[in-house]
Amino acid sequence: MSTAPIQSPVQSPVLIPVLDTPRFILRGHVLSDFDACAAMWAHPDVTRFIGGRPFSRSETWARLLRYHGHWAMLGYGFWVVEDKATGAFLGEVGLADFRREIEPPFGDAPEMGWSLAPAAHGKGVASEAVAAAAAWGDANLKSDRFVCIIAPENGASIRVAEKVGFRELRRTEYGGAPTIVFERRR
Repeated sequence: MSTAPIQSPVQSPVLIPVLDTPRFILRGHVLSDFDACAAMWAHPDVTRFIGGRPFSRSETWARLLRYHGHWAMLGYGFWVVEDKATGAFLGEVGLADFRREIEPPFGDAPEMGWSLAPAAHGKGVASEAVAAAAAWGDANLKSDRFVCIIAPENGASIRVAEKVGFRELRRTEYGGAPTIVFERRR
C-alpha cells in the first residue's frame, strides 16, 4: 500500500475571517507564522505575566494547533496581528474556550486574550487589535459577555481591557498566582 505525501497547506483549511483595522490585518495563523510566533512566546517580556516562563517551540506548536481547533470546533479563535505596512508579525489576539478551572467559572463566555511581540509593545497595537476582535465577537457570537484574566501586575493589559469595556469582576487565583477576572458585557 502506498500513500502520497501530505502537502502542507499554504492557507488554513479552516475558514477564519480576516479583520481589517486602520493599521493592522487580523488573520488566521499559517505554517509560515510559526518561527515568529515561537520567538514571541520564547521572550521573557511576553511570558512574564502569562505562565511566568518562556515557552518551548513544541509548546508554541501546540498553541497554534489549539488556535485552529478553536476555529474548527467553536467558530471563533485567535488571529495573527499583522502590520499592514510591513507585513510583520506583531502578535496574537482572539477569543477562546480554554476550559479553565477557575472561580468564578466562565460558563459559556468566550475568553479574550492577546499577546504581542516586544517590538509592538507600547504602540497601541493591542488596543486596536483587541477592539477589532471584540467588535467581531459582538457581531458574530451569541454570548452576551466575554471574560479575560490578567495578572494584577500587568498594568498595560489592564488598561487595554478597560479601553474596550472590560470591568473587574473578581480577584482570584489561577495556576497558584493572583489573577483578576474581567468581564465585558455587550
